[in-house]
Amino acid sequence: MRFSITYNEWIPKEQKLRESLCTLGNGYIATRGAAEECVADKIHYPGTYLAGGFDRAVTKIADKDIENEDFVNFPNWLCLKFRPEGGEWIDLDQMIIHHFQQVLDMKKGLLIRSFTVEDKKGRKTSIKSSRLVSMREKHLAAIAWELTAENWSGKGEICSALDGRVINGGVPRYSDLESHHLEPKYTQEQKDNSILLVVETKQSNLVMAQACSTNVYLNGKEAPMQLNINQEKNYIEQMISFDLDEGHQYKVEKIVSIYSSRDRAITEPSHEACMAIERTGRFEEIAFRHFQAYERLWHKADIGIIDGDKNQLLIRLHIFHILQTVSLNTIGLDVGVPARGLHGEAYRGHIFWDELYIFPYLNLRFPEISRSLLKYRFFRLKEARYIASERGKNGALFPWQSGSNGREESQKMHLNPESGNWIPDNTHLQSHINSAIAYNIWHYYLATEDQHFLSFFGTEIFCSIACFWASMAEYNEAKERYEIKGVVGPDEYHTAYPGSENHGLDNNAYTNVMAAWVLQKAIVILDLIEKSRKRELLKELDISNTEIEKWKEISEKIYVPFLEDGIIAQFDGYDKLEEFPWEDYSKKYGDIHRLDRILEKEGDDVNKYKASKQADLLMLFYLFTPSDIKEIFQKLGYEFNDSMIYKNVQYYNERTSHGSTLSRLVFSWIQLRYDKEKSWQDFEQVLISDFEDIQGGTTAEGIHLGAMAGSLDLVQRGFLGIEVNDKALWINPDIPEHIKKITLRIKYRKHWISISANHHTLKISFEEGWSNMVHIGVIDKMYEFKQGEVREFSISSSSPVE
Repeated sequence: MRFSITYNEWIPKEQKLRESLCTLGNGYIATRGAAEECVADKIHYPGTYLAGGFDRAVTKIADKDIENEDFVNFPNWLCLKFRPEGGEWIDLDQMIIHHFQQVLDMKKGLLIRSFTVEDKKGRKTSIKSSRLVSMREKHLAAIAWELTAENWSGKGEICSALDGRVINGGVPRYSDLESHHLEPKYTQEQKDNSILLVVETKQSNLVMAQACSTNVYLNGKEAPMQLNINQEKNYIEQMISFDLDEGHQYKVEKIVSIYSSRDRAITEPSHEACMAIERTGRFEEIAFRHFQAYERLWHKADIGIIDGDKNQLLIRLHIFHILQTVSLNTIGLDVGVPARGLHGEAYRGHIFWDELYIFPYLNLRFPEISRSLLKYRFFRLKEARYIASERGKNGALFPWQSGSNGREESQKMHLNPESGNWIPDNTHLQSHINSAIAYNIWHYYLATEDQHFLSFFGTEIFCSIACFWASMAEYNEAKERYEIKGVVGPDEYHTAYPGSENHGLDNNAYTNVMAAWVLQKAIVILDLIEKSRKRELLKELDISNTEIEKWKEISEKIYVPFLEDGIIAQFDGYDKLEEFPWEDYSKKYGDIHRLDRILEKEGDDVNKYKASKQADLLMLFYLFTPSDIKEIFQKLGYEFNDSMIYKNVQYYNERTSHGSTLSRLVFSWIQLRYDKEKSWQDFEQVLISDFEDIQGGTTAEGIHLGAMAGSLDLVQRGFLGIEVNDKALWINPDIPEHIKKITLRIKYRKHWISISANHHTLKISFEEGWSNMVHIGVIDKMYEFKQGEVREFSISSSSPVE
C-alpha cells in the first residue's frame, strides 16, 4: 500500500515542479516543498500561502492602470542552513553530492530529505531533514535535522531565519505586474532562543506574525552553543555556533508558529505566535499529534484501487493535495477553494468554478468542509448582487474569479507568453459560474440532507441566481423561445464572434441548459423548505408568484441551438466557423494544447475556428446522468435520446485541444459508456497531468486541484457508479478491466458506508450512522440495510450472494 513519492536524484531543472508537488499544508497555511537552505531563483521558489491571504496592487500596462488582487507570498519561515567553520553554506547546486533522496510521506504528512555533500576542503556532511505543517495544530510548523559531520570535527554554524523580504515572483508571465505586497512592521528577539517577525500587506492590511525557536541537541540533551541575533528590515536570523565531533549525530529543531489578523479567538497575532512557541514541545511531540490527525483523515479519505502501484500512488497524491488545501482546519474560515490549491501563485489564488469538481469528493467524506466552503459564496452574495445590477440584471451574478470580497477579479488583460503581447481578457463573461454554484448547493443537500443549510443559506443563493437567469433571458418571438446573449462558455477560446467588436456569444448551449435547470430546481427547493421560511425569503428577495411563474415558463422555453443529426451547437453561429487544420498545426508545433496563444502569435484568432480549449457543451453529460439530461430536454420540448450523447462526444472530441487539465477528465467520464479503452487512456492522462506536468511548466506554479479531485470522483461516481438522488443512494459498478478492485468509505446523510467491488462482487457494509437503517439501491433494486449489516452482491445480477 504505497503512500510515498520518492526522488533519488538531485535534478535542478525539476525542482520547481517537485516543490509544488511536495507542498505541505493543513487547510490554513501551506508551504512549497523548497529546500530549507535555498532562496528564490531560477531553480527554486520557496513560497508560503495563507488561505484567504490576498492583497491588491496597481500596475500601469499599455497606458492603463491595471489592478490585480494577488495571492500573497508570505515570509519564508523555512530558512535553515549550515556550514563548517571557514567553509561555504551547504548548497546542493554548488557542492559535490554523494547521496540524495527526497520522500513525500503522504500517510504522515512529512517531507523528508536526506543528502551527503562534500565541500571544497573535502569535508563531508550529511543531513536528514524532516518537515511538517501540523494538521492537528494549524498554527504550527516544524523542521528537524539529523546532522552528521562524516569525516571531520570542529565548529559548525547554523543560520535560522524568518525572511519577510519575499515578493510574488512564482509566475513568470506576471513579472511585469506589481509584486511587492508586504510591509515590514517589526522584528524582535524573544526569550528561550526565539525570534519574531511581523509583516503587513500593503493594501488589505492583513497582519502576519511568525515566531520560531531553533535548538541543537546531542543524545537528547541541548548541546552547548553560542547564539547571536542579526536583524535588518523585514528579516531576522539566529546564528548558532557549536562543536561537532566526527560521526556524531546532532539534532537541530526549528519550531515555527504562524498567526494572522484574520484568525479567530486571538488578542493579536504576535502575542499568539510567541505564546505558542513558549507552550509547544519538541518536534517529536508535535509530530505525534500531527500523525494522529493524518491517521484519522486517511481513514475517511482513502480510495484504494488495485491496478498496479503507480495509479494507486497518484490517486493518493490527489487526495493528499486536497487535504493540504482544504481540511478540517478550513471549517469556519472565510475562504473558498483556490483552483491551484495553496501551492503557488498561478491564477493569483482565485476561486473559479473548480469546486464543481471538488465538492463531489468532499460531500461524501467531509461534508462539514463543503458546508463551510459554500458559505464563502453566501457571505459574498451582496457583492454578487452588485455585479448583476451593474450589468442591468436582477438577482446575483457571482464573479468568474473571486478573491477577498467577491468582486470580479478576472484580468482585463493577460500576457500571451508565446508572443509577449498583452491582450484583452473577456473570460469574466462566464456567467455559467452561477449555475455551478447552484449545482453545488443542490448536490451538497442530496448528499447530506442538511435542511438547515438549505433553508437558511442555500435557498437564498439559489433563488438569487434564478432571478439573474430570468432577467438574462430575452424572448425571441420568431423562435418562440427565450435566449441568453453575450456570454462565454466553459470552452474559453470563443469569447466573441469573428470580426465583431462586441464581446460574448449568444445561446451557449451549456449555459442555456444549466440556466433552465436552475430555474426548474429553484421552484422545487422553495417547496422543500419550511413555508414560513419560504414566505420570508420571497418577501426579502421581492420575488412574486408572477416571477415564479415566469421562471417556470423560461425553464421550459429556453432556446438550444442544434446542428444536423442530433449534434447540439456549442453556441449560435458555431456552424459558420471554419474547421481548424489540426494535423497541420500538430506537425508544425507538436504541443497545441494552448492553441489560442499560438494563433494570436501568428496574428490569427481562435474565435474563427471550430476549436475548443476544453469540454463545453459536453459538460452537461458530465454533470447529469443520461436520464436526468433526457428529462431536462423533454421539459424544454426537445427530443433527446442516448445516441445523441455519443454523437456529440465524437463530434467535439475531434475539435478540442484539451488546453485545460479538466478536459480529459470530462471526456474520460463520458467515454465510460461508449469507449472504455479511450476512457481509461484519458483517465490515466488526468492522473499524471500534474505529476508529470504534461502542460509543460504549469504545475510548478500550483497544482490543478479540480482535475485532481475530478479523478477521485471518476473512481467513485464513474467506476463504482455511486449516485445520490432525491430518494436514496445507488451503487451500480462499471469497473474498468484495468482495475481489479476498488475500496472506499463514504458518508451518506450521516451514515458511514464501506464499499468494496471487483468485477464479480460488490460488498457493502453499513458501519455506523445517526439512524439504525439506511436505504441503498444496488444496480436496479432497493435494499434496506441495518446498522452493522454487511452484504455481498453479484454485480452481474445485483442479487445478494448467499
